[in-house]
Amino acid sequence: MRISDLEGKRVLVTGASTGIGAAVARGFAAQGAHVAVHYNSSDTAARAVVAEIESAGGRAIMLQADVRSVEACTQLVQEAAAALGGLDVLVNNAGGVVKRHPLRDIDDALYDEIVHLNARSVFACSRAALPIMEAAGGGCIISTTSLAARNGGGSKSTLYAASKAFVSNFTRGLAKEAGRSAVRVNAVAPGVIDKPGRMKTMPAHQVEGAVKLTPMRRLGSVEECVGAYLFLASNRMAGFITGQIIEVNGGLQMP
Repeated sequence: MRISDLEGKRVLVTGASTGIGAAVARGFAAQGAHVAVHYNSSDTAARAVVAEIESAGGRAIMLQADVRSVEACTQLVQEAAAALGGLDVLVNNAGGVVKRHPLRDIDDALYDEIVHLNARSVFACSRAALPIMEAAGGGCIISTTSLAARNGGGSKSTLYAASKAFVSNFTRGLAKEAGRSAVRVNAVAPGVIDKPGRMKTMPAHQVEGAVKLTPMRRLGSVEECVGAYLFLASNRMAGFITGQIIEVNGGLQMP
C-alpha cells in the first residue's frame, strides 16, 4: 500500500538498527521517505538496514548517538535535519528494559541508564525537533511507548514500565503544547512482540503466559507494528489525530 503524502518526507528514527525501529525505518523508506537510521553501538546492524533500504531503491543515512545524553540527542536531531534538508517526522523509538532487577537492588547508575534511555531521550529529542518543525510550519512526533506503561510491566521491570508511562503522558502533554504549531504528537504502544533479544529481556514463562492471555494466541511481529507509525505520520490519513496512543498488542490489553 502506497501512502502518497509520505513520499519525500524527512524522517529520523532513533533506535533503528534492530527490532521495531529497523522495521519502521524500512517501512518509511518503502513509502519514498528519506530516512536517518540512528544507532548507538550496533554499527553493523545499522549498516545492514541502510544497505537493505538502498538495495530496494530507497534513501537512508546512518547517524550514531548515545541518546542517554541530552547533548547527544540535541546534536543527533540537528545532524539529521542538516543531512536530510529538514525534519518532518521524528520517531522516538530508542529504548529497552536494559536489565530486570527487584527495585531494592537497583542502584543509581542502573536507574539513570533505564530512565535516561527510555524517558529523557524522548524529551531531549522532541525538544530539539520542535523548533525545526515549527519553523517549517508543522511536523509529526511519534514515540514508542509500551503495554507496560498501562499494566506496570512484567516481573522486575518497574522502572522500565514507569519510564514508558512517562512517554505516554509526555505524548499527551506535548500534543496540547504543539498543536497550534501544526506539530502532531502521538505514540505507538506495542505489546509482546517477537523481536531480537526477546528472551534476554522477558523470561520464557512470561512470554508463554502473555500468549495464553492474548486473544490472537501469538506474539506480534515487528512488521505488524509499522503500519501504526506510517498511519500517524500521514497528514492525509491522520491529520486531525494528536495526543493519541495506538495499542498494537493482539488484544492482550484493551481500553
